[in-house]
Amino acid sequence: MHYDCKKNNHGLPHDPYKAIVAPRPIGWIGSKGIGGFQNLAPYSYFNAVADKPHFVMFSSVSIKDSVKNIEETGVFTFSLAVEKLFDGMNGSSAPAEYSVDEFNLTGLEYSQGKFVDAPYVKESPAALECKYWKTIDLPGSNRSEGTGTYVVFGEVIGVYIDDNYITDGLFDASKARPLVRLGYMNYGVVGKENTFTKNRPELDKNGNLKEVEEWDGIYR
Repeated sequence: MHYDCKKNNHGLPHDPYKAIVAPRPIGWIGSKGIGGFQNLAPYSYFNAVADKPHFVMFSSVSIKDSVKNIEETGVFTFSLAVEKLFDGMNGSSAPAEYSVDEFNLTGLEYSQGKFVDAPYVKESPAALECKYWKTIDLPGSNRSEGTGTYVVFGEVIGVYIDDNYITDGLFDASKARPLVRLGYMNYGVVGKENTFTKNRPELDKNGNLKEVEEWDGIYR
């Protein structure tokens, strides 16, 4: 089948777009407004976009509390959402009033960032502390009405890792068991049972693919 995205004429019960672009990391964003109100919210449009320097992004449909806080204060955090924290992550997605602290709402503990004045989830195996760079208002967005989609970029200036999740000098993502967002109301978990290691090949002197037996730490 083919369908026109403008017309959304797929004939299915729900748009399959998000189910096709999957899995997606969950951007569990912590922020604090200038009045001191804390906020914690998960975003399914999230990813790392660079590592020299380290940058992440997330996008919000409408001007939600996270966007408001980040643009006011210039900082935010990302907490790694993992299987054991699913209920807290899911609970923090509820459309609460601005004054509601999602840490209290969900029973999650928080720590204040070491590098930025914003909270992250204390129980999370890892967190990124970010300095706000800019927001890109996607076409069709209207700030006066708060409608549309807004992409927020931040530079990661500090990283927290629970030492229990470092194995042989590497962050053990399979042990942490990160949650991923699929389509509809579906989620997945990254664990040892569904991960594997394979080095990228090199080219030999004749221009043919050559297997690399041991990773040298270079991302090719």
